[in-house]
Amino acid sequence: MKAIVYSRTGSPDVLELVDREPQEPAPGEVRVRIVVSGVNPTDWKSRTNGPLAFAEVTPNQDGSGVVDAVGDGVTDFAVGDRVWTFMSARDRPTGTAQELTNLPADRVVKLPVGASFDVGASMGVPALTAHRALTVLEDGPTRLGPGALEGRYVLVAGGAGAVGHAAIQLARWSGATVITTVSSDDKAALARAAGAHHVVNYRTEDTAAVVRAIAPNGVDIVVEVSIVQNAELDAAVVADRAVVSMYADDAGATASLAVRPNMSTNTRYQFVLLYTIGAAALRRGVEDVTEALIAGVLPVGADAGLPLVRFPLAETAAAHQAVQDSVVGKVLIDVSQP
Repeated sequence: MKAIVYSRTGSPDVLELVDREPQEPAPGEVRVRIVVSGVNPTDWKSRTNGPLAFAEVTPNQDGSGVVDAVGDGVTDFAVGDRVWTFMSARDRPTGTAQELTNLPADRVVKLPVGASFDVGASMGVPALTAHRALTVLEDGPTRLGPGALEGRYVLVAGGAGAVGHAAIQLARWSGATVITTVSSDDKAALARAAGAHHVVNYRTEDTAAVVRAIAPNGVDIVVEVSIVQNAELDAAVVADRAVVSMYADDAGATASLAVRPNMSTNTRYQFVLLYTIGAAALRRGVEDVTEALIAGVLPVGADAGLPLVRFPLAETAAAHQAVQDSVVGKVLIDVSQP
């Protein structure tokens, strides 16, 4: 089988296309023939920052494909099942940038009828991160679904990104009024296509004034991509007992928070990293995302507000570079035929 591997950290140049022998799934594992692999910032950051946990690593946490074999004790999957995967390379050397990958059964989810492999490969990190960001409000729900966020205002910073896109879709599905910020007219069009009710261009508008006009009592949840840039704005627009859910680290930058405004509103600041949210939160996220997929509310593609940028498996290095360069859209790698 074809696989992308690296045995040292560094630039995308460390990624190499090789031939490897498929391995039989161990007890509790399934072997998935990957059709589409999804690339996220976490993938290139893991490749760049050492040390390596294994002598050889195949990158990429997310993917979709077809179950090819099942190990002993696996009863929830059968050969031929269409699936999506998440945290595929977490504490393992076998990510989704390869034709066949063995994964614990609890990191594999059946792909509902009607959901494409492209959609499946776009879930994982973005959708589960967005779910967590939307379910840590002190007075709010821990589950998403129709009516769960009814009457709430959600501000999504960077609505044209993959996490922002999923947050818009999940929040709207759950009944929230969704406001998002963008940096250009083109990104505004994408955010509207994703379903945002209100779009604010922070380069040309007074963002705080616009948000306060929409939500006079403040927003309940901020899905925050850059707390370093937006700390002052967030403090100015949150409601009492709001939460600012921060899922990106701005390359390790340090943020400063004004004490008095945040104290006055009892604002909660919640750091969000998918890999340490715990099994219960992951399970809730997987179940709710699956229901959203069944409902058809998580489409991808330019018409849905998230353009797809495609690469063949042999050009995985270019795919990683595209994500590292903050390309607009979701980067997917075509690994094998459906």
